Amino acid sequence: MKDFVGDLEGGLPAGRFRPGLRVKPMKGADGIFEMTWEIQDGRATFEYGEERIAGEPHIVWRRIGGHAVFANP
Repeated sequence: MKDFVGDLEGGLPAGRFRPGLRVKPMKGADGIFEMTWEIQDGRATFEYGEERIAGEPHIVWRRIGGHAVFANP
């Protein structure tokens, strides 16, 4: 989570995440992104919400868990 937030706050160019987070757009689900991590087969889906603080991205977490979260992102 620390790396994810760091990337959002400007550690990388806007909309980019370090490769180890494995963030990518979900196929067949416009505007929804997926992220995976090694520990306990971790998976999450999220989307960008409307800004709540000017100039800062707002993340809406949709599902967090195992591989099954991809069935209904």
